[in-house]
Amino acid sequence: MSPSTNTGDPQAPPDRAPAEEGVFGASHRALSAGVLLSVGMVAFESLGVATILPGVAGDLHGLGSYGWGLSALMLANIVGTVLAGRSADRGGPRRPMAAGMLVFAVGCAVAGAAPDWPVFLGGRVLQGLGVGAVMATAYTLIGLAYPERLQARMFALLSSAWTLPSLVGPVVAGTLSDAVSWRAVFVLVPPITLLAAALTLPAMGRPPAPSAPAPDAAGAVSWWRRPLTASVRLTLGTGLLLQGLLLDDPVRLAVVAVAGLVVAVPALRLVTPDGTLGARPGLGAGVAVRALLCGAYFGSEAFLPLGLQELRGMGATEAGLGLSAGAITWVAGSAFQARRDSGRVAATAAGFAVLLGGVVLTGAAVVTSAVPSWIAVLGWAVAGLGMGVAFNASTTAALQPVPAARQGQASAALQLAQTLSTALVAGLGGAAVAAAGHTSALSSRGALLLLFAFTALLALAGTLLSRRLTPR
Repeated sequence: MSPSTNTGDPQAPPDRAPAEEGVFGASHRALSAGVLLSVGMVAFESLGVATILPGVAGDLHGLGSYGWGLSALMLANIVGTVLAGRSADRGGPRRPMAAGMLVFAVGCAVAGAAPDWPVFLGGRVLQGLGVGAVMATAYTLIGLAYPERLQARMFALLSSAWTLPSLVGPVVAGTLSDAVSWRAVFVLVPPITLLAAALTLPAMGRPPAPSAPAPDAAGAVSWWRRPLTASVRLTLGTGLLLQGLLLDDPVRLAVVAVAGLVVAVPALRLVTPDGTLGARPGLGAGVAVRALLCGAYFGSEAFLPLGLQELRGMGATEAGLGLSAGAITWVAGSAFQARRDSGRVAATAAGFAVLLGGVVLTGAAVVTSAVPSWIAVLGWAVAGLGMGVAFNASTTAALQPVPAARQGQASAALQLAQTLSTALVAGLGGAAVAAAGHTSALSSRGALLLLFAFTALLALAGTLLSRRLTPR
């Protein structure tokens, strides 16, 4: 059974031609609604927490390790992503989706009740495991259940699942944080997650899985090289690197950071497709492009609320409007690209270029008082537009040539690249902010300037690398 004919609906009439249907046709309607609801759940939490994170860190005395508020989630996301991708290839995506939702809800409850910063970070770790499973499973479902002509449309709808959360998430989170407490934001999330599970899992029915999955070679190799072990090593190594960057002593910093690289880099090679580190044309370049794209966008987004609140004097609600603007234009850019769905390589490069312009404009408005603060919101809207175009085009280009039996691993690799790059950039930015807090050589303004300059360089690199998406 190929992805182009597997609709995931065993009751579909045999004389109904799938080519005549869209993503909300009888064969796909329930699955499409379920996937979009699940992603919307993650989006609400993501945008809401990003808005209130400066207040959480201040209340729990965690500003010295602010970057960990995002990096903890993203690093755990790596393990959840790898596990879900492999599980989906072996037995279908329903089980990893259910497990991901449960762990995500528990993580939100732990974070909301946290008495201190370390416990809060523990909750973020659980959330990350759940988010990784949910998102990797969502991409796997699209690759397996929809014919190629509908995949670009479904990826665009996946982006549009952020529309309502982008409108209400930051505003609701900022208002609750300002008027009640940041803890109230986390109280909202578990009930939403349970509702999403109640609607999504039955809608999946008997979800499509590869009819002839490729044999897993994990049993033929040592436990040290197996995907789960490698993903844990990658997480631990990256965590060592990021924690080392927070140390004051240069010698200890170098030792711990290098140790982290020694652990992480070999593990990264094991959990990504061949050719990823060298950006080999095809899927390897697709994974590298995803890393650059998400490092530039999410790395900047992680520090936008902090910059607007700490440097430009905005409240949490006002700062959240910037995140909303970027999320809404992301949807618009994704929908625009999906309607055209041609020239995916060129569209990816163009999206990167627009993203670059948005990052530069946003960074200038955050760190320079001579520029009106509302320009940051405009700049982030520009960045979101470029992100929507590039994300949709590059994802479709990367997954299109992948066989059905490897869709889970390919989707997991893209998600892993997204989470790892975001964690690294957030950690680097957090280290710069922490350094500004205990040295006179660097101010908070200077730290954020370095952060936005770095993410702009990532966007520029992605513009140049996009041409390698086409397999040779």
